[in-house]
Amino acid sequence: MQRLIDGYRRFREETWPQQKARFEELAERGQSPKTLVIACSDSRVDPQMIFSAAPGELFVVRNVANLVPPYMPDAAFHGTSAALEFAVRVLKVERVLVLGHALCGGVAALLHGAPPEAQDFVVGWISIAAEARERVLRCDPAEQQTEGEHEAVRISLRNLMTFPWVAEAVGAGRLSLHGGHFGVATGRLMLLGEDGEFRLAS
Repeated sequence: MQRLIDGYRRFREETWPQQKARFEELAERGQSPKTLVIACSDSRVDPQMIFSAAPGELFVVRNVANLVPPYMPDAAFHGTSAALEFAVRVLKVERVLVLGHALCGGVAALLHGAPPEAQDFVVGWISIAAEARERVLRCDPAEQQTEGEHEAVRISLRNLMTFPWVAEAVGAGRLSLHGGHFGVATGRLMLLGEDGEFRLAS
């Protein structure tokens, strides 16, 4: 805990004086981010750092393997879907970026099985991408992890369109959907093209 407190002190001494006016404006006017980023919970992948974003610029949802479940408004708990609804219907973001990444443990669990200690929730959650498992495992073993990470992004983008208010906003031109993949070891961002392939961002 002390490391966190020390970090907070540096924030107050170094960052807060520079950002004070921005935070005060955000407190007074509220947030109005233009972009929703759906990213993995992996501690190595920080969307705000990757995109050099200031406070208030990104609305970020993080979960295991950056997955979006299909539209399913029932009595269960739906954290990702709730955040998506708030971002699209209340904040009226203009774009959604599903951001996958290299070395994703959630995708590894999908392909090769979750650790014994992660059976209560992880197994059910990663089943969102189960349709891709057999297809990915038929790939060259050296490519399976990366292809699985790409497929997780593609599946999440397809699932986004099952939400009626997402599909309506996309159809009306008020919302655009994007896919990306971040290389942890390289720092490089790849974007999903209209042809379904990932290419380096320019």
